[in-house]
Amino acid sequence: MSTTCCSTTKQSESPDHDSITKVLQTYLQGGRSADADLMRTAFHSTATIHGYIDGSLLAGPIDLLFGWVSDNPPASTLNANIVSIDTAHTIATARVEITDWLGHRFTDQFTLLQEDGVWRITSKVFHTH
Repeated sequence: MSTTCCSTTKQSESPDHDSITKVLQTYLQGGRSADADLMRTAFHSTATIHGYIDGSLLAGPIDLLFGWVSDNPPASTLNANIVSIDTAHTIATARVEITDWLGHRFTDQFTLLQEDGVWRITSKVFHTH
């Protein structure tokens, strides 16, 4: 059986790379400053989150993340590396490695959607190391 799939664009080739990077930086800046309202601007209103933090599953609407950010101090020493961005027309995935978010190390994987020319994160799945 043969299937045909869309072509993908790696981060160095994507005309949307800078826009997606800015969305991810907004998310990270929200964490650094414990500003859930700023972070919220990076996410689609129906976004979700899934992952384990301190051994407990955090799963559901993205407001769970915003509550966690609001309940904690700024992570001013947070360091992050955007490892990859992969786009296919109006969708994208991204992987971000984060160290020292309030003593935690995370691998975040995001899906993004471009709606009316604006990129927003639609889901965050994470692993705590």
